[in-house]
Amino acid sequence: MGNRLSKIYTRTGDDGLTGLGDGSRVAKDSARVDAYGTVDELNSCIGVVLAETIPDDVREALVSIQHQLFDLGSELCIPGHSAIDDADVSALEQRLDALNADLPALKEFILPAGGRAASACHVARTVCRRAERCVVSLARDEDVRPEAIRYLNRLSDLLFVMARVLARFEGGGEVLWRHERRRA
Repeated sequence: MGNRLSKIYTRTGDDGLTGLGDGSRVAKDSARVDAYGTVDELNSCIGVVLAETIPDDVREALVSIQHQLFDLGSELCIPGHSAIDDADVSALEQRLDALNADLPALKEFILPAGGRAASACHVARTVCRRAERCVVSLARDEDVRPEAIRYLNRLSDLLFVMARVLARFEGGGEVLWRHERRRA
């Protein structure tokens, strides 16, 4: 493949513009840059989960997801490019069903807590929801394949289930929301 980044700084973005994968230049705060930037942030959040001690099946799934998120980022960075397909969405659904099968039914809302790995997974889940919102916003004005939105929607569900699995794995369990109002 050769050297892709021989020089890290180029100064080409000093004017507030950045290059897309097709060579076009857009504002750094454009909806497209916001969308793929938030997908990149999500990928980094998953890296934080992977820095913890987690079950092998969850680790394997998250590493695979990191690669897919890089693919999704490329799809969003190159207008007209496709990298995520229905099979990727189906794979997330299969993992979700497999992990959820051993969990008790939810009868209460849970708080984003439960140990370091579980909490990091909840952060990844919320960033995933934000990435989904960014991609939906982008789709209002530009062509975005529906698979990208479905992928992020399903991934946030999977990250929620993974957070539940990790809370149990870490031994802390889930923290249930107390819905009664406390008055001081």
